Amino acid sequence: MKHGKKFNHLKRKSSHRAALLSNLSKSLILKKRIFTTLAKAKALRKHIEPILTKTKQDTTHSRRIIFSRFQDKVIVKELFGVVSTKIAERPGGYTRIIKVTQRRLNDGAEMCYIELVDFNEIFTKKKIKQKSKTRRGRKKDNKVVNVSEPTTQQKEDSKEVSNKNLEIHEKEKIDKVKQETEYKIEKNVVKEDEITKEKENKTVAENEVKKEKPTKENSTVSENKTKEPETPKKEEKE
Repeated sequence: MKHGKKFNHLKRKSSHRAALLSNLSKSLILKKRIFTTLAKAKALRKHIEPILTKTKQDTTHSRRIIFSRFQDKVIVKELFGVVSTKIAERPGGYTRIIKVTQRRLNDGAEMCYIELVDFNEIFTKKKIKQKSKTRRGRKKDNKVVNVSEPTTQQKEDSKEVSNKNLEIHEKEKIDKVKQETEYKIEKNVVKEDEITKEKENKTVAENEVKKEKPTKENSTVSENKTKEPETPKKEEKE
């Protein structure tokens, strides 16, 4: 029976339940979204939302109260630095529970996601009501305009920036091509100089060889002249 049971005890004693809720709230503050059972998520929502309202007033008193709950400086810094700036304009309802059809295999418990509303960029798109200019007597239709949609000036600015980037990119390409062509030309000039030097060296060597050859032929001719073949002496017959 549910006599005098104002909240879900989660089948735990008070100390165990307090530790569970503090750990869940720590993980939710750091990760901004967690996956738990539906009963734990509902209990966590009641536990964490008063803490989040306390973070709107950044005073030493409120910091000490939250530190006494968590005993962790990192959580206090995250709450008063990142979370409080996002939550500042919201009057309440900082968390969202998203139910999942999948149940836990162990005991078939209902599962869900619990997240901080302002950190989900898909569901929270800020909308501004823009009044349409109409004459008297007509019904005023409030047009809804998304803040995320860029205006005409922003589009023109983005086009100019993209054109400038394209021009810079093309200039860089042209400079690279020029540098490559100059480098190739220098290489070709160096190669031509080397080829001409090699040809000159070859011609000089060939001329020297030609000069040496006739001297050798003359020397052989002179030797042949000096060395006449010895005629055999005929024996005189007595």
